[in-house]
Amino acid sequence: MEMASFSGVIETIFYILAFYYIFKFLARLFLPIMVKKVVEKAGENFQRQYQSTYQSNATQQQDEFVNTTSQSNKPRETKKVGEYIDYEEID
Repeated sequence: MEMASFSGVIETIFYILAFYYIFKFLARLFLPIMVKKVVEKAGENFQRQYQSTYQSNATQQQDEFVNTTSQSNKPRETKKVGEYIDYEEID
């Protein structure tokens, strides 16, 4: 079993701190660029989704308009919910 030396512990702490500061420095450089790209991509996806929804709603409204005009010549059936009963008060 090997014992950790004082210089090995200091070297490990130095590597951890060096990695931390290098990562922090690179994150400050590249993180804003990456966030900007992600936001732009999300905006494009939202725009595409909005346009496809708007176009599909417009075609559905045209289809509904055509369907309602063709069905307007037929009389509508009324649903019978139940029988109406008139109650009288007894004194």
